[in-house]
Amino acid sequence: MTAQPARPERRGPKTASVMDVSPFKPSLVKAVFRDVTPMHVSRSAAWAAASVTRTVLTEIIDGARRAAEEEARKKLFPGDLVSAIGRNVEIEVGCGWYDHSPTFKGLTGVLYDAEGVIVPSRKRSRSRKPSAVVGAHRFEVGVKKLLRSQGATAVPAMVRDLDGIASVFLTDLARDAAMVVREGGVKHFGTVTLVMAGEPAPPPFLKDSLRALSTRRGDGRTIGRDDILAATTIQLFGGNLRQRALTEAREATQNALAD
Repeated sequence: MTAQPARPERRGPKTASVMDVSPFKPSLVKAVFRDVTPMHVSRSAAWAAASVTRTVLTEIIDGARRAAEEEARKKLFPGDLVSAIGRNVEIEVGCGWYDHSPTFKGLTGVLYDAEGVIVPSRKRSRSRKPSAVVGAHRFEVGVKKLLRSQGATAVPAMVRDLDGIASVFLTDLARDAAMVVREGGVKHFGTVTLVMAGEPAPPPFLKDSLRALSTRRGDGRTIGRDDILAATTIQLFGGNLRQRALTEAREATQNALAD
């Protein structure tokens, strides 16, 4: 779907308390990773992945809440999600969910193959094999907890969309983390800064921090915290959201391991 460049937005006081909320438990994270890879997931990696997912969902909910406020509503609807993504391209994540949700029907465009023939939409799988879409319901408790921490409520369809996006995003993060382990680091990385004309650019994320993730240390059987951080740089292509996700994941793992 087409999205406009991100506009830096002020974050309200309710968002600041989200760092104290752990809606996605390490046990859930490890269950998702088991669906993707047989590799062991370290405790710090599980906390980091949970933190990144929380940061991304928080930003999405915040954007949807702002869209609802413009219409003098407190309850979030799927249309608010579409509006939030349209205003901030950074939160267009978990796109695999879009093909399964009525919210995004007709918004993702038409795909053509090399012969110029329309590629039909993927049908729902009847397979018993776990998938991000089938397992999306596992995120409902965490999503509702995150909504409450933001002072927001949402209709069931909106909750399902948030569940699905969280599930697909974390599944994609798991796949990328496993790839980082197999390949020994991130072979290609970069950053993109999105700003509106006439507005100051946000401070750039230190290139050394990204470069440090390009070479992996550790064995080839365990996904560690830095593998999650490296996978985050792949899933979040740049801007404020990537920087905040990496920073909060580092803080979350330090705090969790210190307990």
